[in-house]
Order: sequence, then structure tokens, then C-alpha cells
Amino acid sequence: MNEVAPLPVVFLMGPTASGKTGLAVELVQRLPMDIISVDSALVYQDMNIGTAKPDADILARAPHRLIDFLDPALSYSAAQFASDARREIADIHANGRIPLLVGGTMLYYRALYSGLSELPEAVPEIRTRIDQEASQLGWPVLHARLAAIDAGAAARIHPNDAQRIQRALEIIEITGEGPSVHTDSRHEFPYESIQIVVNPTDRSILHDRIEQRFMSMMAAGFLGEVEKLHQREDLDLDKPSVRCVGYRQLWKYLDGEWSLDEAVQRGIAATRQLAKRQLTWLRNGFQAEWLDATTDDLLDQAISKLGSLRMTKNIGSAP
Repeated sequence: MNEVAPLPVVFLMGPTASGKTGLAVELVQRLPMDIISVDSALVYQDMNIGTAKPDADILARAPHRLIDFLDPALSYSAAQFASDARREIADIHANGRIPLLVGGTMLYYRALYSGLSELPEAVPEIRTRIDQEASQLGWPVLHARLAAIDAGAAARIHPNDAQRIQRALEIIEITGEGPSVHTDSRHEFPYESIQIVVNPTDRSILHDRIEQRFMSMMAAGFLGEVEKLHQREDLDLDKPSVRCVGYRQLWKYLDGEWSLDEAVQRGIAATRQLAKRQLTWLRNGFQAEWLDATTDDLLDQAISKLGSLRMTKNIGSAP
């Protein structure tokens, strides 16, 4: 009796606005696959426009797991995602289908694929103190402080990346050591996998897509969505949901810090910076097949890449 090979897992990655979701929807129409979202913003309820959450029509054709289940006042960690994703992978495999993990939250992919650093839990008092210092001195000054203690960690963090600078300095205060000395709790991913990155080879195209999508979101009511969240007494800029790109900038407009035009332009710039960080992660942390998002035969190319896997006997026979 021949032993049946374990079913694989597919990672469909790429920077924001690269066209991952559209390709994923087409793939599940052609192949025996189910989508698991890998996006730290899509987990939140009542955050639909600014996260580019798939609408009801798309979800009817291509259901997404791990989206729209968490209140914006709550936090969701990479470790929680990895645990939830493992559960969903097992369920999809049990149904004889292939998990298609789609999204741009690179830390989530890393947590699932190879494990996370053994780092301490957050301490709100320390974070508050660091935020107060940043408001007085600026994040670049705190980044320089981090560089003096842990040059390796600082080199991986942009001088204006408030969240990561804050976390690095917090780790130093708690442990007395920089983030770089903490070793990863590595594990081997237990499934055969293929990793595909979708990205326009011309960076200007990605930048244009980001701007066009942001303006489309504004036209679709993004500001009104943020206004409803802003009215909640349990939400503020310390919440991970509000710190999502776009939401943070419009929140500051509603706080009276910036004009609407400045908030929009800063939101577009922050989205481009996010895309740059995502691409850095992808180039350094994954062994993936890269596909040009602008090619006319993108779907056929993706199917061809997937055909190399032992998925099912139907893998290459979609019409």
C-alpha cells in the first residue's frame, strides 16, 4: 500500500497594494484551496475600508479565515496568530484541501513558519514612559539611544518606526539586554510549502497603486469609518488597531494635530514605507518565487508554480 504524502501549504505574499487578494480569489476558483488571511489589520471588526477588507461578494466566492473577529480595543499577537493558523491549516487539510495563506504581515508568517524570539511581555508603565520621552525628544533621538545599546536591532528599524523602537527599548529596560541577544525559538515548518511573492517589478507602479487605493478608500468613506472609532472612549493611539497605517494618520487629523490633506499625504507616505519594510522582509527572510504583479499571465504563472507541489491529482487540470 502506497503512503499518501502530506498535503502542502501555500504562502502568497507581497507588499500592500500588490494584488495578492485578487490573485488569491482567482486561485481558489481554479484549485482546491481555502484562504487563511495573514494580516494584522483584517482581524479587526468595524475596520473595513481602511484595511481593504474583502467585501461580501468576494467573501462569498472566496471565504477568508482569520478576518473580522476581534474588537478594535483588543490586541492580537503573532504568537496567537500562529496558533490559530495551525488550527485552520489542520482543518483545511482534514477536508482534503490546500491552505492558501495570503497577506502582508511578515511577522505573522515568521511566527508560523519558523518561530518567534523568546521576549518578555509588554509593560504598560514602561511603554507610557517611553512614549512621553518620544513626545519630548522625538523618535529619532530614541532610535539613536537604541543604536548605542544594540546597533544590530537599530539597523533593522527605521528611525521613525515608533512601535518597534518603543518595543526594543522596552525589552532593554525589562531584560537589561538588547533584542539582538534574544535567540529565536526556531522550529521546522511541518508541511511541504511553496512561497510566492507578488510584486510589480517597477517600484513606481506600486507607489501609484498605493496612492490610488488610499484615495479610493477616502472616497469610499474611510474618514467616516475612523470617526466612528474615534468616538469610542476605549480607543486611542496606544491601541494596535488605531496604530494601523492610515487609521493613525486620520486619527491625528480628528485630534486636530494635522489638516485633512496633511493626514492623507502622511497616510500615503506611511503606506509606502510599510511596503518598503515588507519587501525587505521578503528579500531577507523567505525563499520565495517572485512574480511580476503587472504581467498579463499572472494567474497562469502562479498555477504553474503551484503545479510543482504534490497537491492533488487535479492540481494542473483546472480549465
